[in-house]
Amino acid sequence: MAFDVKVPTVGESITEVTIGRWNKKDGDFVNENELICEIESDKATFELNAEKSGILKLKVAEGDTVAVGAVICSIEEGAGSGAAKPAAAAAATPVAATPAAPGNAAPIEVKIPAVGESITEVTLGAWSVKSGDAINAEDLLCEIESDKATFELRAEAAGTVEVLAKEGDTVTIGTVVCRIIPSGAVASKAAAPASAPVATASASGSNYAAGHASPAAGKILNEKGVDASAVAGSGKDGRITKEDALKASAAPAAAAKPVAAASAPAAKAPVAGRADDRVKMTSLRKTIARRLVAVKNETAMLTTFNEVDMKPVMDMRSKYKDTFKEKYGIGLGFMSFFTKAVCMALQEFPAVNAYIDGDEIVYHNYCDVSVAVSTPKGLVVPVIRNAENMSFNEIEAEIVRLATRARDGKLSIDEMSGGTFTITNGGIFGSMLSTPIINSPQSAILGMHNIVERPVAVGGQVVIRPIMYLALSYDHRIIDGRESVGFLVRVKQLLEDPSRLLLGV
Repeated sequence: MAFDVKVPTVGESITEVTIGRWNKKDGDFVNENELICEIESDKATFELNAEKSGILKLKVAEGDTVAVGAVICSIEEGAGSGAAKPAAAAAATPVAATPAAPGNAAPIEVKIPAVGESITEVTLGAWSVKSGDAINAEDLLCEIESDKATFELRAEAAGTVEVLAKEGDTVTIGTVVCRIIPSGAVASKAAAPASAPVATASASGSNYAAGHASPAAGKILNEKGVDASAVAGSGKDGRITKEDALKASAAPAAAAKPVAAASAPAAKAPVAGRADDRVKMTSLRKTIARRLVAVKNETAMLTTFNEVDMKPVMDMRSKYKDTFKEKYGIGLGFMSFFTKAVCMALQEFPAVNAYIDGDEIVYHNYCDVSVAVSTPKGLVVPVIRNAENMSFNEIEAEIVRLATRARDGKLSIDEMSGGTFTITNGGIFGSMLSTPIINSPQSAILGMHNIVERPVAVGGQVVIRPIMYLALSYDHRIIDGRESVGFLVRVKQLLEDPSRLLLGV
């Protein structure tokens, strides 16, 4: 009897998934609870295990997008259970014997794996190995950067690596970026690269590109007064690239024409430092740009402001920070105060913690607070899950953990997905005031700014207080002015009397 395997429900509002990778082929025997394939949603990757034992019949291919509840394969119960298992055991014997003749081992192609739904291309980051390096299984080969996170690509087997793509290249999913030549095949494969430079050198002598400069390189060489014939080209077929031109020395030309140099216009002297550098946008930067423009175009975004007297929070922090660190092993910062205040305010103003899904408004009964973190590769927004139930020390520890993983490029897609509200702190860079852009599909974002001592009126007296400006950007389609202003006033009230955070009032 055939048992249909369907796509399970993997999350609220997710109606379709993509088949990532089949771990079994059509006709294979599978055991109960054995991994069949990976399915990818727009938030995370899930494993699908067999509910029965039997022969697998695939109905969809890798990369297909299917609806939740769709049948993607079937398992023929009992069929082949007696014969398939012995066959599999017999097949294992030749595999175990394969290492005896490593010289016949074929190179292993290392391809870019699927890293998430809707991601079709990635950028190669830093290679950790060079062509010809000997590597072990699970050694790090390189980093690959998608528009959501950075992933590590590791060796599937031991051998000698042959790099086929350069750092910074943008490649599609499934592209072969290097090959691993197993140990026994190294000698025959390694000989070819050794003779390659000779062939290239002889070919370049008769190739039109050899010694010719690209348009950008030619312009730089002309400005420097360097003859192209004196520059060795590192480009394809010996062509002189822009980088070659920038490295070329202008000294010989200057010595050859001292008289002309004296009569030359003075404006030509500093041109060597006027070269432009073009750097390709990373996938992460392109996605940030696309998402920010989309939010501006698709939401009725408005920003409301208020100011907070930070003296009470600063006094409490100064009083207890040493004891706090001694007990919990972590510093007491401002972010835990703001996160707690935001969670309390969100529970009182649920529309600020909601989002629009088609013709419906989805209200969250929990607070997953996204915290914007600036990294060398761009802005990422990891999520503090169930922040409303966390203590000050738990929030501080989670912020440190996420920020460290973000700056190391180790955040997973799951750690950056599913936030309900965002806090961004431009004040650490000195920002006085800003209008932050909503982190879609959320409906609001709170912007913190720098703390500056300003004269304010307190009890009829002008006093100097540490003041921070707060900005709440929100989607006016779902949040009205009363709710946005009320939310920000509540945050201000909690921060100016932080004992309320402890008492929950």
